[in-house]
Amino acid sequence: MSPVRYGTPAGRWILLAMVLGSSLAFIDATIVNLALPTIARELGAEASGLQWIVNGYALSLASLVLLGGSLGDRFGRRRVFQTGVAWFALASLLCGLAPNAEILIAARVLQGVGGALLTPGALAILEASFVAEDRAKAIGAWSGLGGIGGALGPLLGGWLLELGSWRALFLINVPAAALVIAMTARHVPESSDQNAARRIDVAGVLSSAIGLGGLTYGFTAWPSSGPDDPAVVLSLAVGVLALAAFVLIEARSADAMLPIRIFRTRAFSGANLVTFLVYAANGGVFFLLVLNLQVVSGYPALTAGLALLPMTLLMLTLSARAGALGQRIGPRVPMTAGPLICAAGLLMMSTIGPGAPYWTRVLPAVLVFGLGLTLLVAPLTATALGALDDAYAGIASGVNNAVARAAGLLAVAVLPLAAGLGGGSLTEAATLEPVYQRTMLICAGLMVAGSLVAYLTVPGRAPTRRTPAHTFCDPASPPVHR
Repeated sequence: MSPVRYGTPAGRWILLAMVLGSSLAFIDATIVNLALPTIARELGAEASGLQWIVNGYALSLASLVLLGGSLGDRFGRRRVFQTGVAWFALASLLCGLAPNAEILIAARVLQGVGGALLTPGALAILEASFVAEDRAKAIGAWSGLGGIGGALGPLLGGWLLELGSWRALFLINVPAAALVIAMTARHVPESSDQNAARRIDVAGVLSSAIGLGGLTYGFTAWPSSGPDDPAVVLSLAVGVLALAAFVLIEARSADAMLPIRIFRTRAFSGANLVTFLVYAANGGVFFLLVLNLQVVSGYPALTAGLALLPMTLLMLTLSARAGALGQRIGPRVPMTAGPLICAAGLLMMSTIGPGAPYWTRVLPAVLVFGLGLTLLVAPLTATALGALDDAYAGIASGVNNAVARAAGLLAVAVLPLAAGLGGGSLTEAATLEPVYQRTMLICAGLMVAGSLVAYLTVPGRAPTRRTPAHTFCDPASPPVHR
């Protein structure tokens, strides 16, 4: 099938299928945090259980997202995308029917595998399906509509929770996925990359998964088991050794999914280090903020979800202007100033305690933090994608996405420990309040570190390879790009 034009019936069907498919993963990541207090009450999940409900999904997604893109390029993007959607739906069904926290965590891990197969495919399909002159329009529309979906996610999640069922948050994915599969089969053409590597980097995939899994398990178990527990020590040691092995494997492999040589470019390495610091902070914020609003401040689930809506709307409305600013004056200034503004917002968030009024305590902090992210994200994305030659565009995007996901994953495991979480429950106000306050201060420090790294490593002029200025990022998720 020949590439289609934007605005034609064929183009609209392709765009709609990709928006709906991507939204399964984007919205799910947003609304599950909203349900954590309810899940803890009904399933008796402790603090580590809540961390794993978030991180089980994040671990498999971060470990396999680069593999998902490679499989699509090699075996067919539509085929892998449909497989990911179907897998995601079956795992969502298992999540919705889970009788206990252990089954829910296992199902979340499986859900992340589906997300890793479908997430990289959407943009690759758009790039392959539309004529060259219309691709930017299609990607812009996909980004904008995805942003609207991200904004509506907390509203949908809060409404379903108000009806009394966290299980509906997962079960609703099943009919939505069936619709996406049917639309994709009928309207989306198959495509692949004839130059894709013929071999799958199995050693790289396994070593990265074991490394991230070992560190995540060790840091999550530490608060309740202690640093001297043999399982904690062993898992952390395995994690460190596996990640070291991953670097060696990728440096020597002819078919590496992460060519180590690309990090010799200072701007690319700097942008990804900034990404790690910023999205580590974001991971801590969006894991604990909504939880704190419900458990400590006493907000209903729907109100807690809607409390963050202004942040998403700010990014959706102003990200194009921030991207254009970065292209005009260069990325260093917005990437230095943005994290500092975020840090100011986090200092304000740290004061959100019992009975905190929304209009005078929560909203100002959300707006300041959202303004900082808005100023930062589009120039950060442009720098990460534009620092390398066009031949590495796909790799650059995939690496930046994986770095952001790994940062969020490790943040949920490490930050509660660093903030002093012992064996207490995150659904008890007396335990959560001091942990939340300290975590916001630590996250502010991460943002300041990100600002310093940006100032020292990011070039003052815009990258030569331009990226769409309208790139959108859900504030709780990695950048929306490929």
